[in-house]
Amino acid sequence: MDPLSLVLLLISRSWFPPFLSSKPNQIFLNAMSICSPSSSSSSTGKGLIVHTILAGTAIAVALGVHAYLGRARKFRTRVVGIIPARYASSRFEGKPLVQILGKPMIQRTWERSKLATTLDHLVVATDDEKIAECCRRFGADVIMTSESCQNGTERCYEALEKLDKKYDIVVNIQGDEPLIEPEIIDGIVKALQAAPDAVFSTAVTPLKPEDAFDPNRVKCVVDNHGYAIYFSRGLIPFNKSAKVNPRFPYSLHLGIQSYDSKFLKIYPKLQPTPLQLEEDLEQLKVLENGYKMKVIKVEHEAHGVDTPEDVEKIESLMRERNLS
Repeated sequence: MDPLSLVLLLISRSWFPPFLSSKPNQIFLNAMSICSPSSSSSSTGKGLIVHTILAGTAIAVALGVHAYLGRARKFRTRVVGIIPARYASSRFEGKPLVQILGKPMIQRTWERSKLATTLDHLVVATDDEKIAECCRRFGADVIMTSESCQNGTERCYEALEKLDKKYDIVVNIQGDEPLIEPEIIDGIVKALQAAPDAVFSTAVTPLKPEDAFDPNRVKCVVDNHGYAIYFSRGLIPFNKSAKVNPRFPYSLHLGIQSYDSKFLKIYPKLQPTPLQLEEDLEQLKVLENGYKMKVIKVEHEAHGVDTPEDVEKIESLMRERNLS
């Protein structure tokens, strides 16, 4: 084959997979065999030189694309799930250990999270020995973290630093979501893998009208490309009537979120930001510093446990669904 034709064919999508399926040394041999000049074309030194140059170009293209596609296939592939859990919650002390139909809440969250197919590893990160001992009893891996962590993200960072293996994505799984759906975990991981310009991903679900003005239910607005614009404890967007618009698709933020591990190492070094402090929402520090956050929309009956009263609601729902 004419070497110039080979270069053009390599650029066509149909030639890349079979040509690049070989190892680099085999690519070299394939290109050289295809580019070997015919007896007529090799009769002159000039023709041989042209063929050699074009053959080298073909090999360079092939090896370059082989390396690029290899990196693309491996983009953010190693994933660890971390469940941050602390005992000293201001609203609900000892919340991770509260019993929900006979099991500690942290155990129910861990069992549901284990069903996610994208996680290579799952650990609980805590600063409390009572929580750690409870988790070890039901078989969870535990990473002890310091009491100085300001939020779940910082606890995830500290746990990541203590893990033996390296991971590309860290999923922060809220320990107070005992009915978390593993498909949502998989969804935010895949969203971050598919968005190289984002460092963070999370999920939202339709907001119930009765939760519109509940400050414990965080709302989110998203742009047309699926990136977060803002999060708030207040109702957003807020209209002139100061009432809920029954026709508007308000979004409720689900606590689960995932990070590029390189960004997670940067996050603790970022100074607190005004909006973050005012709303008391850690994800706002990400947005205020100009980073992009991918958001997926899911249908999920949100059942986070924020107060002791929420436990009874969760148990009633589980009985209705025959969940043990």
